[in-house]
Amino acid sequence: MQKIGIRYEDKYMMERRAALVPAHVKELVEKGIRVEVVKSAKRIFEDAEYAEAGAELVDEITDSGIVIGVKEMPLNYFKENKTYIFFSHTIKGQEYNMPLLKNMMESKINLVDYERITDEKGRRLIFFGRFAGLAGMINSLWSLGQRWKEQGIETPFMQIRQTHHYNSLDEAKEVVKKVGEEIKNNGLPAEVSPIVVGITGYGNVSQGAQEILELLPVKEISPSELLQLPDAENQSKNLIYKVVFKEEHLSRPLEPGKEFILQEYYDHPERFESQFEQYIPHLTVLMNCMYWDDRYPRIVTKDYLEKVFKESRPKLTVIGDVTCDPDGSIECTHKGTEIEDPVFVYNPFSREPAMGFKGDGVLVMAVDILPSELPRESSQTFSDALVGFIPDIASANYDTSFGEMEIPAPVKRAMILFKGELTPDYKYLEEYL
Repeated sequence: MQKIGIRYEDKYMMERRAALVPAHVKELVEKGIRVEVVKSAKRIFEDAEYAEAGAELVDEITDSGIVIGVKEMPLNYFKENKTYIFFSHTIKGQEYNMPLLKNMMESKINLVDYERITDEKGRRLIFFGRFAGLAGMINSLWSLGQRWKEQGIETPFMQIRQTHHYNSLDEAKEVVKKVGEEIKNNGLPAEVSPIVVGITGYGNVSQGAQEILELLPVKEISPSELLQLPDAENQSKNLIYKVVFKEEHLSRPLEPGKEFILQEYYDHPERFESQFEQYIPHLTVLMNCMYWDDRYPRIVTKDYLEKVFKESRPKLTVIGDVTCDPDGSIECTHKGTEIEDPVFVYNPFSREPAMGFKGDGVLVMAVDILPSELPRESSQTFSDALVGFIPDIASANYDTSFGEMEIPAPVKRAMILFKGELTPDYKYLEEYL
């Protein structure tokens, strides 16, 4: 039975999450699994809680064969023959993390990535997605109020704060509910009505975002109804319109008149082009909550933003890029932002970002670690899903071959590296290396 080490999160100053919470550490210790925890003053769970759970507090990981974290671990951190479990952000061949992948290969380690711990249908089993959506929507509503304030427009959204300022998710929800009551009773300024929030995707991230939005007076309309909204009479100032966009709304076949087939879109995205630009002029807020990689068309390009800003100041005020892919589906998201500096205004003419709420252009909220703005709740849910796999991970025989190694199938599917070599499902990453 291998010893488990829980590392200190050092990629971001305000990363406060833990992959395993003290209560689950206690369960593991009671099963005979030794656990060491690197001391951390910023982690949402105090060192004393882990000590009381039976963990050994250390300054650095010592002899643990399994090392568990949340975000990327630094270069040259890895020790040969150990198993590391974290979000590596390498499975899309992300250029910025290819040096990390090379370093892990040279270190001859085993790498398990949470993002690929899935069931037989490919559904993720361990994730923070809902909390990214929750925090992302709270932050985007806060950003909307602050951006309008900068433009001299007073709205109830100014009562909302950035997510990490709340002591709990429940406290944040109470404030959003209060804002909703004010909108319902008193309405919104004419110059910003009707407010339309568009959400891409329908998975865990999207569901989290919608959970917050539904605390406001919301009317859901279809993408086709959105295109008719500007011509509709008696648009209400006492509610917010919600539109959820699926794949068939984002892209269309390159071949004219051809029917959109979802599986073909997944298998051959090169046969499709974006059709999302028709919806953008009608949106106040765009919440980007979908999976994307560079095989798929972008939904907001820098060229498009330059074009619409040349014509007039568009309705689009805030992009909440929860997906947070640098230069990705939202091309002007040049990087993920940090909790302490969460937003920037992208100038479509200079094509440069200015951190904060001031400037000409569209405001982008792209915090890279949104679940850490709700660190206690997100860690608990994540740990609930992870802890059941730990005994099998700790007891597995890593001295055998990858094919013969016995470990739960979801974990084996997530093993990107075995003894420093790409496993069969991840050989495609060689081209990115």
